[in-house]
Parts: sequence; C-alpha cells; structure tokens
Amino acid sequence: MICKKALESAEGDETKALEWLKKQGVEMAESKSQRTTKDGLIEAYIHSGGRVGVILELKSETDFVSKNPLFKEAAHNVAMHIAASSPENIDALLQQPYIKDASVTVGGYLNSIVQKFGEKIELARFERFEI
Repeated sequence: MICKKALESAEGDETKALEWLKKQGVEMAESKSQRTTKDGLIEAYIHSGGRVGVILELKSETDFVSKNPLFKEAAHNVAMHIAASSPENIDALLQQPYIKDASVTVGGYLNSIVQKFGEKIELARFERFEI
C-alpha cells in the first residue's frame, strides 16, 4: 500500500516515488529513535584466512525481530563491512559508504532495516581484531 501511495503522490513518476519512499523511511527511522532496544544479537565474523575478525552487538526492540533471518543477515553484513573497512568508531562506521552498495551509507543500510521491521535497530558496539 505504501508503494501505491508513493506513486499517487508522485503522479506516477517512479523516480519521484522512490525519492518519496526514501524520505518517508528517514522520517520513520527518526520517529523510532527514542524507543528502547532491549533485545538483539551478537554477531561474530572471521574473514577468510583467519587474520581479521569482528564481534558486534546489534540491538532491536523485540526478540521477534532479533530472531528474524533478515536481521541476522544485516548483522553479518555490517560485521563483514567492519572487517573490510576498519572504522574507528560507530559514528565513523555509520557515515561510510556501504561495501555492498556504495550509493548508501552503513547508516542508510541500517535505516532500510528499520523500515522493513518497523522497530528501532541500533548498533550498540563492535570490536575489530587483526593479526
């Protein structure tokens, strides 16, 4: 239904509809920013060769979301990004171009996950190890 609403508001122009959807997604993520994340998961990623590893904590509001395969995939993808890009901290990480789609930042990628689940999702902490 939201796609239909986007196309109606853009008068059938797909490009404008996509822009509208992105704007709505950012607004949705911002509206959920004050919620509490009390669930989540710990993801461990070891890069091939065993010389780089990452442990991260990705939080969600409910266990329903944290047990979802798409949430687990998102945690894995962010851990893999951290292994590849070696960010200094969470703020720097969220501003980096996402390795799987350079047209969006890691923060934008996580916002897209917020849109899918309708819950606040938060990258609580991470640690990168390298030999």
